[in-house]
Amino acid sequence: MISFDWAMKRLLRNKANFEVLEGFLSELLRRNIIIKYIGESEGDKTDKEDKSNKVDILVEADDKELVIIELQYYGQDDFFKRILYGVSKAITDHIFKGDPYSNVRKVYSISIVNFDLGSGNDYIYHGYTNFKGFHTHDELRLSEKDRQLYSKTYAGDLYPEYYIIKVTKFNEVAKNTLDEWVFYLKTGKIRDDFTAKGMEKAREILAYENLTDEEKREHDRMIDDRRNRDSEINTAFSDGEIKGLQTAAINAHKAGYSIDAISAITGLTPEQITEILKRNGLM
Repeated sequence: MISFDWAMKRLLRNKANFEVLEGFLSELLRRNIIIKYIGESEGDKTDKEDKSNKVDILVEADDKELVIIELQYYGQDDFFKRILYGVSKAITDHIFKGDPYSNVRKVYSISIVNFDLGSGNDYIYHGYTNFKGFHTHDELRLSEKDRQLYSKTYAGDLYPEYYIIKVTKFNEVAKNTLDEWVFYLKTGKIRDDFTAKGMEKAREILAYENLTDEEKREHDRMIDDRRNRDSEINTAFSDGEIKGLQTAAINAHKAGYSIDAISAITGLTPEQITEILKRNGLM
């Protein structure tokens, strides 16, 4: 199977292939998603010089709700703020001057990250807004008029929702149909027994042998670029270019900080921190 990021760049934008993304989104958002349109994005890059392999596409569902899908291979200090900016831009780009605020779109942000973003042990995180009573602790509902207007129940339902999928945390045990998609995102493989929505179409169009010769060359080039990037990072690590971070990690460990806390402070992955501590006889 080909990688998901390359598929999003080249294959999944084709209307004939919408079924694949519809399946993934339906499993994640737990409702039937029908894609009306897939838009281009400033973040979409296919050039071989794009070492980060950052992909984001903007999906408009048939209910006019928007979905941003972004895939990121390497850590970035301000990634959480970048997610927020992407959602804000999607909202403002899809309302015209003079439009009523009722035209503001609901946005879902889905970040698929191949590094340990933040500090947490789960592999899927969901963030949303809810309004709780300060004294009564009940959740603020929409009025009957607003429920009919927006087809939502709670005030928070109108606000953006965020999903972060940390594929490196997934243990490759598919316990449900959503896990089947996460398994593919991590391994690039689709097992014969997978039944998740969209998987049958994915098996057909994501098979490497079904690509044209030109597509195979482009896909292989992207994989080679990623391997070169990984090699550059590993070389920088061994050559001492992050010696300051190593020192910071050691000092934080001696001060009693956990590996997750050190990761949040330094930006190093838990695996890198563990290696640093082992090299220095601290583990």
